[in-house]
Amino acid sequence: MLEIVDIIINIDRYLETIFSRIGKWIYVVLFIIVFSETGLVVAPFLPGDSLLFAVGALSSRELICPWSSFIILSLAATLGNTVNYHIGKYVGPKVFSKEKSRFFNKKHLETTAAFYEKHGAKTIIIARFLPILRTFAPFVAGIGRMKYPKFQAYNIFSSIIWSGSFIVTGYYFGNLPFVKENFSLFILGIIIVSLLPTIYKAILIKRSKNN
Repeated sequence: MLEIVDIIINIDRYLETIFSRIGKWIYVVLFIIVFSETGLVVAPFLPGDSLLFAVGALSSRELICPWSSFIILSLAATLGNTVNYHIGKYVGPKVFSKEKSRFFNKKHLETTAAFYEKHGAKTIIIARFLPILRTFAPFVAGIGRMKYPKFQAYNIFSSIIWSGSFIVTGYYFGNLPFVKENFSLFILGIIIVSLLPTIYKAILIKRSKNN
């Protein structure tokens, strides 16, 4: 667990190391990470926002191409959500019928479902910027059998703005001397800020159950 935390916080250094060893094949690694984080309900711990920010920072150092990264990672996020939607559609109801599951955290599912009750289909867009919910949102959309064309419209749009916004932010700010010297702190800050709405929503759900 500590190794995963270290990788996420110092992700720019790890990506630089990977790039120095495999070169352009790093795009395949990035694709797999983003696809897994958005497409596999069992992998919400993988880096998302922090990874995209780091990719933008590395792009400003001309180690990787920002446009190639944007296209590849937008595609990975779109395909990940699509797979997740279909998994939720076919196996989701069985997961919700069980009190405990070895592979799925039911609390995360309940928190995401509560988001859907409040925000509807827009949850697909909102959840893109919220770790954990990002992974479970398409899964719950599949369970609720959201109309597929509508899901894909929100899915593609959210993939583009999510990947684009973090890569652009990382590109313009990630290589500034102050940010570069304190990169791990900025990554930690991104994680904490992005997690706060999810934690807040989970607390509200827990309180409503207790009352």
